[in-house]
Amino acid sequence: MVKFLTLDDVKVKDKVVLVRVDFNSPVDPNSKKVLEDVRIRAHGETTIKELAEKGAKVVVLAHQGRKGDPDFIPLKQHAEILGKVLGKPVKYVDDIFGEKAKTAIKNLKSGEILVLDNVRMFAGETKEGTPEEHAKTELVQNLAPLANLFVNDAFAAAHRAHVSIIGFTAVLSSAAGRIMERELKSLGRVLEKPEKPCLFILGGAKADDSLEISKYVLDNKIADYVLTGGVVGQVFLASKGVDLGKPNMDFLAKKELTGLMPGIGELMRKYPDKVKTPKDVAVEVNGKRKELTVEALPTNYPMFDIGAKTVEDYAKIIKNAKSIVVSGPMGVYENKEFVYGTKRIFEEIANSKAFSLAGGGHTISALEELDLAKKISYVSTAGGALIEFLMGKKLPGVVALEKAAARKA
Repeated sequence: MVKFLTLDDVKVKDKVVLVRVDFNSPVDPNSKKVLEDVRIRAHGETTIKELAEKGAKVVVLAHQGRKGDPDFIPLKQHAEILGKVLGKPVKYVDDIFGEKAKTAIKNLKSGEILVLDNVRMFAGETKEGTPEEHAKTELVQNLAPLANLFVNDAFAAAHRAHVSIIGFTAVLSSAAGRIMERELKSLGRVLEKPEKPCLFILGGAKADDSLEISKYVLDNKIADYVLTGGVVGQVFLASKGVDLGKPNMDFLAKKELTGLMPGIGELMRKYPDKVKTPKDVAVEVNGKRKELTVEALPTNYPMFDIGAKTVEDYAKIIKNAKSIVVSGPMGVYENKEFVYGTKRIFEEIANSKAFSLAGGGHTISALEELDLAKKISYVSTAGGALIEFLMGKKLPGVVALEKAAARKA
C-alpha cells in the first residue's frame, strides 16, 4: 500500500492550504461555457468543503484544457460553480502567482476559499521535471512561502510530472486530499492484495492499454482471469488466428491495432486458460443485429457487440468473483441493437457481491446510461492516470506524496 499523509494527519485551522484539484471539464467550443460540474462537485463536496469547515484558508490550484485548444479558458466559471456547489461565496482572482494572487492569499480569512487562475497559463507548468527542479520555478517560489501545507487531490492528473502536481511537495508538508486518498485506496484493493478470484474485464477500443494491463495483472498474479470484449475482444480473437472477415480486419488495420497481435498472441499462449475471448459476436445486417459463433467466421458484416453465448460464459465467471475491475464497454452500446452485451455484463457486475471498480469515460457513460453507476463499489473519474496505475506504472504525483511523507517521518 502506498504510504502518504491524508487530511487526518494534518492540522489545518488558520493555515494557508494550497490544494491542487482536477477541475478540467467539458467546455462548449463556441460559447466557452463549462458544460459539466462532475469534477468540480467531487472535489468541492469532499476535500475543499472539509478544509474550509476545519478553518483552513483554502487556495485552489487547477487547470482547464491545454494551450491552443478551444477548452483552454480561465477558471472564473469554475469558481462560480464551486460556490454554487458549496452554497457559499468563493473568491476568484485572474492571476496565478503575481501580486494580485499574493495579495488575495494574504487577505484570506479562515474558512474562506480562493480559486487562482488556470495554472496552465504559466508557461512552465507542463514541463516535465523532478519535484526539486520544479521547486525552483516561479510558481512554487512565489506561492510556497505564503502557504503552510500542500494538498494534492488531483489523482486524474497524477501521471503528469507537472510543476503544480509535484513541485510544492519538495518544499511544503504535503498530504493527499480525499479524492486522491479514495482513488489510491480503491486501487489498492484490486492491485495489491485483491480478494480472489479477481477479474479484469477489458473492452472498448484501447487494445494497446489492455495488452499492457493484462500483462501486468497476469504476470504479477493479481488477476485470475481477463475477459475481453469490444474492439479489444476482436483484436484478441484475431491474435488467436481467427479470421474476422474483411470489414473487421480492415478496421483493425486502419486503427493500427494489427501490430499488437504478436504480443497479444504471446500473452494468450502464456496464459491460455486465463485470457477469455468472445465465443460469439453480434454483426450488423441491414441495420439489424445478427449473432454468429466464432466458428461461423469470417463474416462480411461489421462486428458491434459480443453475443449471448459469451455473455453466459462471462456471467458464470463474474458470479464467482470477489474483486472486479472493468474498463471499456463490450460493444457499441450507444446503438440499441448492440447495447445487449454491455448491459448484461455491467448488470452482472452491479449485482455481484464482489468489490467492483470501474473507470474510463465510455465505461462511466455506459454505467450512467444504464442506471448502474450507483451499484458499482467505486467509479474512478480518472482517465490516463487510472490506466497507467493499472499497468503498474509509478505516478509522479503519488511518488511525490510518498517521498514527502517519508521525509516527515
